[in-house]
Amino acid sequence: MAPLLIGISARIYYPQAPQADSGGVFTRTLHYLEQSVAHWILHKPQVLALMIPAIEREGLLLPREVNLADYARELDGLVLQGGNDVAPASYGEDPLHDDWHGDRIRDRYEMALFRAFLAEGKPVIGICRGCQLINVALGGTLYQDIPTQLPAAVGHRDLMRYDQQFHDIAITPGSRLSQLYGGTTLAEVNSIHHQAVKDLGDGLEVEARGVPDGVVEAVRWRGPGYVFGMQWHPEFMAGDAPHPRRLDSEPLLGEFLAAAAERKGRGR
Repeated sequence: MAPLLIGISARIYYPQAPQADSGGVFTRTLHYLEQSVAHWILHKPQVLALMIPAIEREGLLLPREVNLADYARELDGLVLQGGNDVAPASYGEDPLHDDWHGDRIRDRYEMALFRAFLAEGKPVIGICRGCQLINVALGGTLYQDIPTQLPAAVGHRDLMRYDQQFHDIAITPGSRLSQLYGGTTLAEVNSIHHQAVKDLGDGLEVEARGVPDGVVEAVRWRGPGYVFGMQWHPEFMAGDAPHPRRLDSEPLLGEFLAAAAERKGRGR
């Protein structure tokens, strides 16, 4: 069987001082992905990971010249990786703080990608920002800042600890996520986000919430096909030594790739 071709949405770097004044590559707009995301996907045999470049109005190519739907037709699945905030403008709000204006260009690009893969019935998995993007693309909204809007919430981000910041999640009993982990309803995950799902997008259901604050930690689409979003970063826990309470990243990857293989088989 031909290898699965998994597309990964690009993160975008925009030249800003002081990096933009240092010369070289940092004076250019860059599309990139985190190594850990690619390696998480490539960890499985017969899988190839490909970054999908963003098409933006300021670039050499216009959206009408390169159709992101072409990627959805040729690739077998989509990973929406983490990164900058989703722009409040993308869900009809103004930023509550100048630092929370988000990345509207990336939002437009990733929402177009998401809808193209959804239209093709190809599986989509969203990590952190990717989970939030799925929710917004389906008409939902976000908390722009958990500490500001939910002051009683536990700490969901500690930049000094970064991927070593952990908290518990309660997994919905009977949900697909719970079944995937043998009926588990309580687990520990890493946490590197200050925004979170507020109003659920159309067709989404919650499969995990933070403990004890109830912040949404995982969502799944009830429509046809596979769409799952999680606030934690499974790629940062891949390869870790077994931990009695920490959520293993392997079952999630296996489920996503199995959905891609099944759709690929039906598309022959």
